[in-house]
Amino acid sequence: MMRKNWKAHITLWVLLVVAAAAIPAFGGSAVVGSVAGSMNATISGQALLPNTTIFSGDSLQVKEGAAVVAVGSGSRLVFGRETEASFLRDANEVTVLLGRGNVSLYRAAEGTGLRIKVGEVSILPAAGYKTLGEVALLGGTIVVTAKEGKLRVEGNGPAVEVVKGKTITLARPARGPQGAGSGSAGVSGSTALQIGAVAAGGTAAVLSGVAMSRAADARDAAAAADATAAEAIAAGEAAEAAAQAAEAAAQAAEAEAVAAGCALNDLAVSLGEASPYTPPAGYTCP
Repeated sequence: MMRKNWKAHITLWVLLVVAAAAIPAFGGSAVVGSVAGSMNATISGQALLPNTTIFSGDSLQVKEGAAVVAVGSGSRLVFGRETEASFLRDANEVTVLLGRGNVSLYRAAEGTGLRIKVGEVSILPAAGYKTLGEVALLGGTIVVTAKEGKLRVEGNGPAVEVVKGKTITLARPARGPQGAGSGSAGVSGSTALQIGAVAAGGTAAVLSGVAMSRAADARDAAAAADATAAEAIAAGEAAEAAAQAAEAAAQAAEAEAVAAGCALNDLAVSLGEASPYTPPAGYTCP
């Protein structure tokens, strides 16, 4: 009995050692979420496909398209065109390190925690609210817009809350932490137009991606139709040319037959016989 217990203890100890050794290997591969849809996007240099799993440390690049990432239960991230970002995951939340472009975030009141970081500035949904918001980089400016709920902006200095329907801008110095900027009322006309463009592009990223996909399909279908039409036209022209050639050949053959018949008539006349050949309508013997 003691020998069996000794073997059981040894086996358990080995399993614990193997499990402990495996923890560091997977520690840097925490799952961030999965891809719900994408167009013209890559993850860590590879084409981004639906249902691809996103891991902590992965880097996302979107060109002329969009990407939608489902994060945990009830949270979504929508990345607009010309956007670069990377991901970090810890036990409590997912952090998006935004390098350029724009991202829309949705978080249910009890969904997975989300945080958008631009340098030292963090933007995150306020606790207890269903939140829909957008974060964009416009040159050296960070633009934060709350569509639903509240967004909390943290950085160097007191935190700022952005409530539903409001937009704030923050300076993004080349070095050092960023400070909170003024409300949207202080934004210049040209910057306001840019903010409007980013807002429209962020919330409609998925729809624009679908539209671009459908447009590409329509272009392919039109090209195929053009090719088919060209082939049909070419075939029709070839058939018409063949018909014309056949008609010309028939006319030539008929003319030769008439000439031969008329020659027989000439021979018969020279022999004092009746003409054996009568030309068809439209033809006469000389």
